[in-house]
Amino acid sequence: MKKTRSELKREAILLAAKEAFREFGAQSTSMDKIAALAQVSKRTVYNHFASKEVLIMTLLADLWSATANLVDSDQLMSLPMEEQLEQLLYSEIEILSSNEYIDLARVVLGYYLYRPDELIEQSELMAKKEGQILSWLKHQISLKNLDIQDVDLANGQLHSLVKGGCFWPQVMGVKSSLSDQEKRYLAQQTTLFFISHYGCKK
Repeated sequence: MKKTRSELKREAILLAAKEAFREFGAQSTSMDKIAALAQVSKRTVYNHFASKEVLIMTLLADLWSATANLVDSDQLMSLPMEEQLEQLLYSEIEILSSNEYIDLARVVLGYYLYRPDELIEQSELMAKKEGQILSWLKHQISLKNLDIQDVDLANGQLHSLVKGGCFWPQVMGVKSSLSDQEKRYLAQQTTLFFISHYGCKK
């Protein structure tokens, strides 16, 4: 379906905001600068985004939605359980460790550095959106393949293991981008660790 002029302008604004935030930082980027980069009027920017805060949160929501549907479900279910989780984790690691994701995450974290209450509030709102890995965990519990009493806790543990191995070291600048071999190894080892604890003994 062909996109409307309004949709194209919205995309141009988001792209311009990403570039401006990456180059100048969120604090130093005005809505006028974003409008100029997007080649639209300032009024158009405000028609789509009521404030710079709304624009930043939209970008943050886009980051989150990128991990909502990682792998084709039909293709996934044809694999053994361990391989299913490994594939899901590998796909998420690819997104979390990408330069675009890391750059935008730095912008968001930098902006909310002195607004911890707002960041916590927005993080809680996004956490309520169920991603593919959480859905997968619930399905495996229903099949009695996983013995998990608190699925939200287990989901958080799984993501912490992944982010601790790729996302946070890159955001902090203490580690460079992972090679494909390193991504697959992280997915494999995280899967083994998780299944060894939560897998049902059959």
